[in-house]
Amino acid sequence: MALIRTLALKPDILLLDEPMSALDSQARLAISDDIYRIIKQEGKTAIMVTHDIAEAISMSDRIIVLTKRPAIVKSIYKIDLDNKSTPINNRSSKNFSSYYDAIWRDLDVHL
Repeated sequence: MALIRTLALKPDILLLDEPMSALDSQARLAISDDIYRIIKQEGKTAIMVTHDIAEAISMSDRIIVLTKRPAIVKSIYKIDLDNKSTPINNRSSKNFSSYYDAIWRDLDVHL
């Protein structure tokens, strides 16, 4: 796994650009728990780019929503989930859906 090779170099910050985008939904959930555990265990800061709102909420301490091009910071959310543990368990947090709804509205997606 590329993450393990990267950690061997002892970086201060990890940059993860859509790290699970090529995975099916079950593998994505399992790998998110593994990545989350490794990052916490190693005490690293990670900046992750994702278009998956649930993934962002379940794995993050903070979410930054950017505007369309040119990208500027639109909103910053400090994620404070009840009983925060693993990404899979975090999705069942009482306030998970509140964050999801607020971020969805912030994205201003017109279907």
